Amino acid sequence: MDAFDRKTILPPRKESAISTIMLNALSILIGLFALILMIPAFLPLLGIFNWLLVPIALFGAVIGILSTRNSGRNFCLFVAAFGALRLFLGGGIF
Repeated sequence: MDAFDRKTILPPRKESAISTIMLNALSILIGLFALILMIPAFLPLLGIFNWLLVPIALFGAVIGILSTRNSGRNFCLFVAAFGALRLFLGGGIF
């Protein structure tokens, strides 16, 4: 056996369904927060706010990865892609 085998070092991990559902809900809430704040960032000369909102959406995607469900992660990745597209079209500033 390998000394770094997870089964020999750590006991089996038990995840409760409630905690993983709550992580998914938290991920969706973070994505909604970023999406709502992205609405004014689509106005001309306010696109620079997407530099703050895209990492917030990516943080929500990381939280969504920890969940057993995929909806929160996918929603946050969509919001981050939407903001990144806006940054790309505005040249990163506008």
